Amino acid sequence: MTEIRNTEHEMARFRTRLVAAACFVLFGFGLLGARLAWLQIARHDELATQAENNRIGVVPVVPNRGLILDRNGVVLANNYSAYTLEIAPARVSDLEGTIDKLSEIVEISTRDRRRFKRLMEESRSFESLPIRNRLTDEEVARFTAQRYRFEGVDVKARLFRSYPLGEVGSHLIGYIGRINEAEKTKLEESEDASNYRGTEYIGKLGVEQSYEDDLHGTTGFEEVEMSASGRPVRHLRSRPATPGHAVVMSIDIRLQAMVEALFGDRRGALVAIDPRNGEVLAFVSKPNFDPNLFVDGIDAESWKALNESPDKPLLNRALRGAYPPGSTYKPFMALAALTLGKRTPQQAISDPGYFNFGNHRFRDDKEGGHGTVDMFKSIVQSCDTYYYLLANDMGVDAMHDFMKPLGFGQITGIDMNGELRGTLPSTEWKRTHYRRNKAQQKWFAGETISLGIGQGYNAFTMLQLANATAILAAGGQRYKPHLVRRVENYDDRETRHRTADRLDALEPLRWKPEHVALIHRAMYAVTQEGTAARAFARAGYQSGGKTGTAQVIGIKQGEKYNASRIDERHRDHALYSAFAPLDNPHIAIAVIVENAGFGAGAAAPIARRVFDYVLEGKYPSEADIAATQKGQSTAPIGTPRSIDEVPLPGLTVDGLGAAAASATPPAGSLGAALAPAADGATPAPAAPARGRSPAAPRPDAPVAVNAGVRPVGTRPTPRRAPGAGLVR
Repeated sequence: MTEIRNTEHEMARFRTRLVAAACFVLFGFGLLGARLAWLQIARHDELATQAENNRIGVVPVVPNRGLILDRNGVVLANNYSAYTLEIAPARVSDLEGTIDKLSEIVEISTRDRRRFKRLMEESRSFESLPIRNRLTDEEVARFTAQRYRFEGVDVKARLFRSYPLGEVGSHLIGYIGRINEAEKTKLEESEDASNYRGTEYIGKLGVEQSYEDDLHGTTGFEEVEMSASGRPVRHLRSRPATPGHAVVMSIDIRLQAMVEALFGDRRGALVAIDPRNGEVLAFVSKPNFDPNLFVDGIDAESWKALNESPDKPLLNRALRGAYPPGSTYKPFMALAALTLGKRTPQQAISDPGYFNFGNHRFRDDKEGGHGTVDMFKSIVQSCDTYYYLLANDMGVDAMHDFMKPLGFGQITGIDMNGELRGTLPSTEWKRTHYRRNKAQQKWFAGETISLGIGQGYNAFTMLQLANATAILAAGGQRYKPHLVRRVENYDDRETRHRTADRLDALEPLRWKPEHVALIHRAMYAVTQEGTAARAFARAGYQSGGKTGTAQVIGIKQGEKYNASRIDERHRDHALYSAFAPLDNPHIAIAVIVENAGFGAGAAAPIARRVFDYVLEGKYPSEADIAATQKGQSTAPIGTPRSIDEVPLPGLTVDGLGAAAASATPPAGSLGAALAPAADGATPAPAAPARGRSPAAPRPDAPVAVNAGVRPVGTRPTPRRAPGAGLVR
């Protein structure tokens, strides 16, 4: 049967479908048009900005860190540029495989791998991290030729911090290190967050840490056009970074190096202060360490050696080592007795060689005693019995109240973080210190006796003892000790602020001049007829001093001290505190040599050579230094040298080779070589290699610091006249 189709009906259905499809298409195009109008018109400005940002990258320009110089213009910390090979872990699929392939092109040691893994643990995944530092030009060329093989790997120019003198002054200069997560969080929450964009290193210790705000500088930026692969192809505009300011310390680094040499391998500390203004002239802690180890990230072996050493080289003994002052405390006790009316200069005792208190006998160091002893003789001959009696008469709280304004057991406020308070005992201190043990909170009268000779609970830093000695030398005038003389502004090459102007003199202590004069005369007699007479024989100036010997462990009643039968680290400490010249003190000093025995034999000889350097411009002979290191010297031996004759031990900027410091830096202006490139970009580095290229250095490349070539940023300093000392 033939089916008859209704053509008109089918055409109507087709037309209906066609209209529906057309409507649907028109509706779709309408939506697209509306969306296009929304994006192109309503959101044009916003999306145009985003597109521009995708094309244009804003790259922070990290500023050159400011220099650290000593009082005579010797550079203690500076910068040099070098190439680094860096990996962005987030952009690398097979990290270990990539490193293995890279090691075929560029030498990558096991130490480099370990450091890179540690940096990965401490950093965020998208950050670019160095796998090798200080590439040679040849290594840069080899990698550049094969860069296309390594996604997420690139060569970058970096600034490196350098400490040209190595270990010299390491505790006071400090070092920089990579910013850790805690520091990063703190920076992000601070007002300075934008200024640290791109910055990876920050001051960790010493002046590097305390003056971070001055040394860091101001971060600049570059706008660059980026390719599809994310590489910069064109510079658009920039704002140069402003280098950090130069920090000029009050330290004489030659004096510092000399004292460190005199200590040799012995442990101890020395602080020297100018009583006229509080400037710190030397700040020694031995043993010390090489801060250059920390700049790239210290390796595990070196860290273990430093951290586990029984000598504790990372401990800043001058700032954080608390010691009993021993007999160096006696001049202050005598002055307290005069001021509080507990003794007169003529009042004398008969010393049998001991002092009985209850059933305990406190012995004098001289068997049989010193005979009849007045105040003058008690200091000159260091009579313990005199001060046992005095401490008993004064009481612990009276001693505390007199010593506190001198800075004992107090924070001095020196411009370095981490100062230890120490212990100046009192009845209140004991109640607080033993608050968890009520049985020990009571102060017993017998505990007061040994305080008079600087033992017992007394524990002070060498900074505190030197500061108190400076106050005594100045007749009660007080200053806050400080390590930095001034900060020199990079922008105008002018002094930004002078430390002495910022730190006003503290309120002086109102002592009677005749009381101070008596103590000064007695301390001078110590160097003429007393315990330090041999160390100061034939000195060309007058000084006042006091030796001290501090017990480390107690000995039983009736038992005699015998150093040869005691473990070396349990032997007595040797101390000496002093000032000079006697009539107009320019320097006050406190020195301790740990476990070295008598202060007259180990500590006073070091002080003598410091005074010779400062007041007479004399540097000890090599034979004299060797004898002093062994504790076998008293007065100087051999022919002393002129300060300018002695090369300053140190290294070149990149840590290779020895360099001798010029005492007179050639003329030049601050920061001349620190200026960034004209377009604000980081200057292309001359890469110091593990095997250094003999090519001539670029203007921004490492130079031999203190080897007759003027390091970047120093000001000219007049040469000392022959025989002239440090302080005038």
